[in-house]
Amino acid sequence: MESATPDPVGSARHRHRHRHRHRRPGPARLPELGFGAAQLGNIFRVTTEEEARGAVEAAWEGGIRMYDTAPHYGVGTSERRLGALLADYPREEYLISTKVGRLLVPGPGDGDDMANAFAVPDDFVRRWDMTEEGIRRSHAESLERLGLDRVDILYLHDPEEAPEGHSMDEALAALVAMRDEGLVSRIGVGSKDADVLSRAVRTDLIDVVMMSGRYTVLEQPAAAELLPACLEHGVEVVAVSVFNSGILSRSVVPDTAMYEYGDAPERSLERARELAGLAQENGVELPDLAIRYPLRHPAISSVVLGMRTADQVRQNIERIGQDIPEELWEQIDA
Repeated sequence: MESATPDPVGSARHRHRHRHRHRRPGPARLPELGFGAAQLGNIFRVTTEEEARGAVEAAWEGGIRMYDTAPHYGVGTSERRLGALLADYPREEYLISTKVGRLLVPGPGDGDDMANAFAVPDDFVRRWDMTEEGIRRSHAESLERLGLDRVDILYLHDPEEAPEGHSMDEALAALVAMRDEGLVSRIGVGSKDADVLSRAVRTDLIDVVMMSGRYTVLEQPAAAELLPACLEHGVEVVAVSVFNSGILSRSVVPDTAMYEYGDAPERSLERARELAGLAQENGVELPDLAIRYPLRHPAISSVVLGMRTADQVRQNIERIGQDIPEELWEQIDA
């Protein structure tokens, strides 16, 4: 007997499997290094126009061809800035991703967005909407802010943070339909919650996950279930927050280091300093390890790094190309 309750994920999964029986070979593996544009949305402090332009120009000159943004980043500021800065470059030569799940609606306009860590006016505020209508509206509004006719990857953003009553299943079904219609090439989920990402991977609907933390040189909880599931289901992984919010970002770990957007606990400080010492003994630095480490796992295609200035971009390009002695990885793994 047919169920009287609609099953959007079940229906999407059926369409997905049917579609994949005869599909052409999938898109090429994502590039190793991507440009994260949260800083263009003024995260933590204002990024000047000169800094933003310099960062994007240095990224392009350095060969970076994947750029990630979201409506959440500065309530649209990042998307508008990134789109304008990429307008001078050939669209067919780069990949761009943005995110859905939150709509931007008019705000009070009498303050700022620092409560969400972005130094922008509160002319707009976020409203959760993971319905198909909301997903499609978010996508269309992102294209308008970016000044583009398409994005390449569309992620459902932080679904675990949505209030009760919002369905990841409904959102994934909407994303599958949009991919089937040719509106995007890849769909996925971005989250810091490894369990949520694992559940999304096991639906067999998505192409990629954006994993925030969870597999860094400091800690690897995603190694237990998430990354094996990605390999099993053919889902690529883009690693972000590889510095664990700052604790791995310097060659010398200060007492004031941040971890997961708060003060680093003593145990994490001790481990980070141990890793920094091992790096120094082998002629490299802790941030070199942080950037390269996730790429050692076969499930992880890319590292996307937030970059505010041209100097940061150039330094990160140099770091990802750093030759790490195999003996050092063996010491870390041990």
